[in-house]
Amino acid sequence: MIEKQSQTQSGQHKRRRFFLRVCFCILLVPTTLWAALAIYYSNLPGLLVRGMCSVLFFIVALSIAFWAKSFGYRLKTYGVVFGVVLIGWWLIPASNHRDWQQDAAVLPYADIAGNTMTIHNIRNFDYTSPTDYTPAYYDKTVYLDQLQTVDLFLIYWGPELIAHTILSFGFEDGTYIAISIETRKEKGESYSAIKGFFKQYELTYVVADEKDVVRLRSNYRKEDVYLYRLRTDPESARDVFLDYFKVINGLVDEPKWYNALTHNCTTTIRGHTQPYNPDIKFDWRMLANGLIDEMGYERGAIANDRPFEELKKQSLINPHAQTLDRDSDFSYEIRKERPPGDSVE
Repeated sequence: MIEKQSQTQSGQHKRRRFFLRVCFCILLVPTTLWAALAIYYSNLPGLLVRGMCSVLFFIVALSIAFWAKSFGYRLKTYGVVFGVVLIGWWLIPASNHRDWQQDAAVLPYADIAGNTMTIHNIRNFDYTSPTDYTPAYYDKTVYLDQLQTVDLFLIYWGPELIAHTILSFGFEDGTYIAISIETRKEKGESYSAIKGFFKQYELTYVVADEKDVVRLRSNYRKEDVYLYRLRTDPESARDVFLDYFKVINGLVDEPKWYNALTHNCTTTIRGHTQPYNPDIKFDWRMLANGLIDEMGYERGAIANDRPFEELKKQSLINPHAQTLDRDSDFSYEIRKERPPGDSVE
């Protein structure tokens, strides 16, 4: 009887060890790859040094995994080595003091006093091509009790599953303040989805006139731009607007990193809206954000009184926007004949 119990316990122990080894192997591949890339894209000096350290980590990780004497030793040693890389990566500081590209050089901020908000450094560049422009900024005072609407711009430049999102806040006097969450790039730097996972770009909120941030994409980059009028109430619009500027003001003194998965142009919007819409559940289309209009249609966040395909076709602004260019009524004109976003009382 005792011998049988001993055999049973021994079998359970072997199965448990086998299960742990399988889990270790499953975790080993992605964590080793992540750590090697984190070292390569770290703030260590010099490309050669980073490359050598990245390869060295990869070799050490494989050595621990396959040649260490015992499984327990492998697990503990790899945990320590990976932990050192993780802590080092976590401690890389974001900065506002870099040689920024012109379109990201000036940070917006706002002074808020009760119902009155003065927004500083609203970007309003005058473009002649995607890369040629005359820089310009202005300040504007708005009144929060006049904030009425929120609109969503969805911009496609490649695969239909991926898009850039911009929210634009509309006031009673016809003013629209567009806010685009982007990477803050240095001179000579271009966007890379891989780099976006490894603290290569600071996070920035471009607060802009629609004649800048929308017209740039529709008229000069020739990207497909869709405008959706969101169904929302003024109180929720104001809550989200203020939440945006809480972060925008904070970035002036405490810069943060952009992350292609957790802090991008769409997942960050969810962070601003979730506190005021707690019933909204996560949807995988928030990651494949080229489908976020379809998600909004299904949830009733945008007009759903017609087939979605018809709505999307009517929401494309490019043909009309390209006839307007510098028209002072650009924001008003691109909304003409667009499906309305009824206010939710």
